[in-house]
Amino acid sequence: MTEPVDASLEPMLAKAVAAVPAADAVAGGLRFEPKWDGFRAIVAVDAEGRVELGSRGGKLLTRYFPELVSALEAQLASGTVLDGEIVVRRGELGAERLDWEALSQRIHPAASRIERLAAETPASLVAFDLLQEDGEPRLDLPFRERRERLEALLADAQPPLHLTRTTADAELAGRWLEDFEGAGLDGVVAKPLEQPYQPGKRTMLKIKHERTADAVVIGYRIHRSGTGIGSLLLGLYDDGELRSVGGVSAFTTARRAELVEELEPLVERDADGEAVRGEGERNRFSSGRDTSFVRLRPERVVEVRYDQMEGARFRHSAQFRRWRPDRDAASCTFAQLEVPASYDLAEVLGRA
Repeated sequence: MTEPVDASLEPMLAKAVAAVPAADAVAGGLRFEPKWDGFRAIVAVDAEGRVELGSRGGKLLTRYFPELVSALEAQLASGTVLDGEIVVRRGELGAERLDWEALSQRIHPAASRIERLAAETPASLVAFDLLQEDGEPRLDLPFRERRERLEALLADAQPPLHLTRTTADAELAGRWLEDFEGAGLDGVVAKPLEQPYQPGKRTMLKIKHERTADAVVIGYRIHRSGTGIGSLLLGLYDDGELRSVGGVSAFTTARRAELVEELEPLVERDADGEAVRGEGERNRFSSGRDTSFVRLRPERVVEVRYDQMEGARFRHSAQFRRWRPDRDAASCTFAQLEVPASYDLAEVLGRA
């Protein structure tokens, strides 16, 4: 590739696999890295030394992280392009972890709020690939060489710029998968050592936790098409109080229609026979969007798959597994959830 690389480049992606593969599972071998849970970012420094932060969706993130931009401009040379993850750290020394909620709050339209949050919840960048140096694209180089060049480039990097650690030891990567979750990380990534950087292609492998939980169906939202059920809202009991923990979606067209009929007997109705509607939580992503839902009597239990919790909610949308007619709704409590052991984020960010 001879064309210069900029922040609009689509990052290389990963496909999910069930377990950490052997280091020699692909020709040329694999290298393993922690999977960071933040905003994926292409960091590009132009000829004048200005930094732009591009997102996976093509949206520029530059204006939301002025403190990070300043730090990167001070450390990175013109013509450098990195692939990495923007994260926010929280917690006391020895008990740090990633804070997704604080990170997500950084995307805000008001300049005054951006300035305040830049001071209150400063961001960091964890770099894991080199796409261009000295204005010369490096996408065609194998990852093995890109990594060597990245290590040399960031040998003297200072926070908030970090170089992700890496290993060729699949057994160690398996321990990372278990241990690093306690610091808020998302899993492990395996990268083929001899492959070039392929924008938009799922050539890497990702290994994430998969867990199950039994939850109470407390309502549903109509699909955006206007037909059938788009998502089921889930709850768990906490000291006798039913708390919302997220939702499950991704149903087929036929299944969405079937669910309307299937859940009809559970719909709460008012004195006039109209379905009772609740109002979902609003945030900056749901601004202007209808977040209301149809309330259901909390009697139906569903088993779902999930990867991790963020506070008292599923971090991502859960996946439907099966109905559990054998379970009593009141037995679906937070106590069933696996709690990862704490792990200090500073240890994860230690020198490679």
